[in-house]
Amino acid sequence: MAASIAGFGGGGIVKWCYWVVAAAALIVIFSLPNGCGAIWLNLPKSGTKCVSEDLHNNVVVLADYTVIADEHSHDYPTISAKVTSPFGNTLHHQENVTHGQFAFTASEAGNYLACFGLDTHHQGKEASVNVDWKTGIAARDWESVAKKEKIEGVELELRKLEGVVEAIHENLLYLKVREAEMRTVSETTNGRVAWFSIMSLGVCIVVSALQLWHLKGFFQKKKLI
Repeated sequence: MAASIAGFGGGGIVKWCYWVVAAAALIVIFSLPNGCGAIWLNLPKSGTKCVSEDLHNNVVVLADYTVIADEHSHDYPTISAKVTSPFGNTLHHQENVTHGQFAFTASEAGNYLACFGLDTHHQGKEASVNVDWKTGIAARDWESVAKKEKIEGVELELRKLEGVVEAIHENLLYLKVREAEMRTVSETTNGRVAWFSIMSLGVCIVVSALQLWHLKGFFQKKKLI
C-alpha cells in the first residue's frame, strides 16, 4: 500500500485531492435548490411582466437584464425595470434602458418582485428581456474571493464547498423557523376551531331549550297539555 502511494507521487496526490473535492462540491451544489438561472420574458405590448422569488433574510441577490429585440429589427426598445420587497419598498427602479443590473441583500423574508415593461413611447412593439437571476452562493464573486484571500486550486474549491455548506445550514435554520411558525399557526387555528365548535354547540343547546320552553307554553295556553 505504501509503495503504491509512493508511486502515485506528490503531484498525483494533489490532483487526486482536487478532483475529490471538486466532485464533492458538485454533488452538494446539485443537491441544492437552483439558486441561479436565466429567465426569458416576452413583454406584453402594454403593461408589465414580473418574476418573483421567495427569499429569507440576508440572502444576496444579483441579477442582470438585457433587452432582446426582434431578430428582423436592430432597434432595441427601451424598458422600465422595478424591483420591490415584500413590504413594497423599491430596491431598484430604472426607466428608458435597454440593459441593467441590480443587487441587494434581502432584509426581510418574503416574496421579492421584479417587473419589466415597455416604455410608453415603445408600447405596441414586440420585445423580450433576458434576466440572469442569481441568489445565495451562486451570486458570490469567487474570483474576487480568490484574489482577496490569495487562494487557488484545492483551497478555492474547499472555500466554495464551505460556502455551500453554510448556505445549506442557513436554509435548514430558515426551514426550522418556518416550521415552528406554521406549527404555531396550526395550533392557534385548531384552538379557535375547537372553541367555535363548543360555542356553536352551546348556541344550539340554548336555542333548543328556548324552543321547547316556547312550545310548552303554547300548548299550555291551548290547554293541550
